[in-house]
Amino acid sequence: MADRFLPRDRFPALVEALRDAGYRCLGPRVREGAIVMEEVERAADLCFGLRDRQAPGSYRLEEGTGRHFAWANGPTALKPLTFVPRETLWRARREGGGLRFEAPEPEVGPLAVIGARACDLAGLALQDRHFLEGEPDPFYKARRERLFLVAVNCTHPADTCFCASTGDGPRAEHSFDLVLSELDEGFLVAAGGPAGADILAALPTEEAGEERNRRADAEIEAAAQAQKRSLPSRNLRDFLFGRQEHPRWEEVAERCLSCGNCTNVCPTCFCHSQETVPDLEGEVSDQVRQWDSCFTSGHSYIHGIVVRATTANRYRQWLTHKLGGWHDQFGRSGCVGCGRCITWCPTGIDLTEEVAALGEEPGGA
Repeated sequence: MADRFLPRDRFPALVEALRDAGYRCLGPRVREGAIVMEEVERAADLCFGLRDRQAPGSYRLEEGTGRHFAWANGPTALKPLTFVPRETLWRARREGGGLRFEAPEPEVGPLAVIGARACDLAGLALQDRHFLEGEPDPFYKARRERLFLVAVNCTHPADTCFCASTGDGPRAEHSFDLVLSELDEGFLVAAGGPAGADILAALPTEEAGEERNRRADAEIEAAAQAQKRSLPSRNLRDFLFGRQEHPRWEEVAERCLSCGNCTNVCPTCFCHSQETVPDLEGEVSDQVRQWDSCFTSGHSYIHGIVVRATTANRYRQWLTHKLGGWHDQFGRSGCVGCGRCITWCPTGIDLTEEVAALGEEPGGA
């Protein structure tokens, strides 16, 4: 229960407080017809009054809500802010007849993100486990430690959302510094830690009251109930591994373009490749890491052989790893129910439908 309330006409104070504390701010803005996280200098820069309409292979925005956050999500989660799409890991330079090796420092500075959703936070928590447990990835670690996250509880899920079934939303439960619940007249605000408490103390809030909390809770519960898609909540490892030869893999391969859009927009996918990029003079060579996808032929290339040569093999790899193999690695599924892979698939492939179809007997009615 939040005990502080920020009236709508005082909402600009949030961005001002973050900037006064030294944070560069990112928030939802519209670019090329979609809501994306971009830099904002004032609250007026944030998109307002929009609602997203999402369906398999379809995304569009509509006006007329009177709120800042009456939408579910856009194509980008938090992933590009910590695990960037392409970066140099180390550099070799000819010098004095030998080689000198350099480790570029990632460009970091305090960064506040306004509008993270519960599914985004769940995706970030999984990325944290992959990149920070054991030997931490220094690039990810540096970017992760600079983040200040302002979460917003989701009250307007898209038709492609199913976070309620994965247990990851629509209420933000962890990994935030501040969490907002938007009502027509303003925002309930709560802190998730000391950094958030400092910002909250700087805001011109007032007592929240039980009635506002009841309305906010009712909207979040309604958002959960409104979700029509779902995944089975159980561990699907044995279910999927036992269907390696199911004909559905070939059927979905007839629609799948192997474009990798699903893995790019997925907040948890972490596969990457590395390549050596020399300059034209041959004096400097960069070792570059970039996002990769299990839908490319290069992802399964081993010494002259592409292990997963067909689209059916690649889709099977993606789904069985995401929903099955992740249980062995991380103790849970790799899907947080954001639905981005459904919306941004050019042919509208829906993984919830694919899982259901794999449960049917081949040749059944």
